[in-house]
Order: sequence, then C-alpha cells, then structure tokens
Amino acid sequence: MEDVTDPSFRYVCKHYGADVMYTEFIASDGLIRDARKSLKKLELFEYERPIGIQLYGHQLNSMVEAARIAETAGPDLIDLNFGCPVRKIANRGAGAGMLCNIPLMTEITAAVVKAVRLPVTVKTRLGWDENNRNIVEIAERLQDAGIKAITIHGRTRAQLYKGSADWSLIGEVKANPRLKIPVIGNGDIISPQGAASAFDRYGIDGIMIGRGAVGRPWIFKEIRHFLDTGELLPELTLAEKVELARGQFVKSIEWKGIPAGIYEMRRHLSNYFKGLPNFREIRLKLVTSMDQEEIHTLLDRIIEIYN
Repeated sequence: MEDVTDPSFRYVCKHYGADVMYTEFIASDGLIRDARKSLKKLELFEYERPIGIQLYGHQLNSMVEAARIAETAGPDLIDLNFGCPVRKIANRGAGAGMLCNIPLMTEITAAVVKAVRLPVTVKTRLGWDENNRNIVEIAERLQDAGIKAITIHGRTRAQLYKGSADWSLIGEVKANPRLKIPVIGNGDIISPQGAASAFDRYGIDGIMIGRGAVGRPWIFKEIRHFLDTGELLPELTLAEKVELARGQFVKSIEWKGIPAGIYEMRRHLSNYFKGLPNFREIRLKLVTSMDQEEIHTLLDRIIEIYN
C-alpha cells in the first residue's frame, strides 16, 4: 500500500469509520539516514488516532533505531511489516522475505519490543510458499517475542496477490489455545457480507482492509452498519463519489504538492468510478492529465454524462 495510505486517503477512510489506521510502510534504512520521503511519512494528525507507523527492513540495528525514531512521531503503536511480497523488498530479506529467516524475524521483533515503550504489532503472511505455510508456529514465536497483536494475510509470499486468500489457516492461528494475543485477518474482504462471514467462521478479533478500500473507502461504514444491524446501506450516489474523489484529490495536492499529489492520486481516481459504461476515454484522461483544473473539469463531466 505504499503511496496509497497517505494522509489524503487516511482522511477519507477515517471519515467513513476506519477504527485503526496505519501509515504507508517506511524503510528502516531510509528513516535512519534521514531520507526525506521516509521522514515525510511520519507526519500524523490527531483525527487519525489510533494510528500505527509501519516499518520494514531486514537488519536488526536499523529496525531498532527506526522504531525509536518512529516512536518520537507520537503514534499509538509500531507495526512491523513481515508480509510485503514485492520482489525488490522480499528478495533482500525484508517484508515477506523475513519468512525465510524466522529466527531473525523473531530476534528483530524482540529487540524492537524492548527498544520502545509503545505496543508493537506484526503483519505477515501464511508462510513463504505452499511447502512452508508455518504461520501457526510463527505466531507463537512472535507472541513470545512480545508483540501485542498479529495481522495475517491469507496468502503465501509465493502467491503474491494471486488466487484467493485462505482464511482457514488464519482460523487455525486464532483457535490455537496457546495464542493469547488478538488475531486480525486480511485478504479479499470487499463487502460487508464477507467481513461478517470472516468474523463468524474464524472467530478472529478484527479484519484489516487494504486493496478493498481503494476507490471504496466507505466500505468501513458499510461493514460497521451491517455488523450492527444486519442491513446493507444504500450505495453512494455518483455525485457523492465525485465529491469524495475531489476532496481526496485536493488533500493529496495539499500534502504532496505537484506533481506527486497528482501522480499518486491516479489509482484512486480510476477506482472510484469502476463499472461506469463507456468510461475508458474519461478514465484515460484522469490518469494521464497533469493539470489540476482539467481533472476538476473531468470530475464535473462525469456527473454531467452519467447523472
């Protein structure tokens, strides 16, 4: 979710009821070198709370020092990413690459827990590949290292984001009588019914939504309403979606400036309007234009054409 869960996106997610949020993940090496982009990601806002700063890396000393720096930014928790499957990260042993070195993963986790006063949590996957789906053991070892919660994505690193998430192993972790910390499930939750089923079938303590909220940040409100009432909320109108997209676009530019604020908003703009017929021409302009006013005009045209 790098370049996705920035403050502009977190703003709309919080508006629609996200209970806990996380920053984009931050490279520990970049943070301790005072890299500008890494330091920028430490910016937090009071309305976002509770919020965690997520770190990744593969060297113990760097992860410990980065956690100490992150703590000074005032988050509510520190989260360690041992789940990112991207090749350039995993192949150097960070993110999901840690699944190939469980002793080091445990050592780093224990060292970070000892180094900071905040709660430390972990996000990871079922294992490296189909022959190493060892998340039950991993969760126990991370609990022993001192984490306060674990989030599990229901795929192996080898799967990347292909196929369907396997929640059965997430359920096994939760059912393990030795595990006392909260277990949060992640993967393929794209509807209120899917969220309710995950709670009912696997007994998890929470769900994490990532890609399912891109272009649909109101999913958090939909899920909460369905869990509380058993009823589905009406779909947002097209005009409401346009104004939501516009508001996020404005905040993206406020926070990142130009051109970054436009570049990194493109995936959101294209996803807000999925399913509109004959949308290809406008979509292409939305994701290629570098002119703020043109993008605002295109958003106006969507209402004119489709309402």
